[in-house]
Amino acid sequence: MGFSSIWHWLIVLLIVVLVFGTKKLRNMGQDLGGAVRGFKEGLKEGETVASPPPQVTAQEGARAGATLEGEAREKVDDDKVS
Repeated sequence: MGFSSIWHWLIVLLIVVLVFGTKKLRNMGQDLGGAVRGFKEGLKEGETVASPPPQVTAQEGARAGATLEGEAREKVDDDKVS
């Protein structure tokens, strides 16, 4: 009699059900399934290539009044300019 006997596994299953109960086993199964599902979704998200953000040229940025990355803007009063 070894580990491959069907009666051995049925007895082990019966003992596990008696110790933990069916409700706790069902909850553990749902938690494990949710974890596996989340892991698979995480793998799929890692495989997709994110598109780079659209580039804004200096002329388009100046027209829109936007500040480009790496560009510092200072507001100058016309009265103080000589």
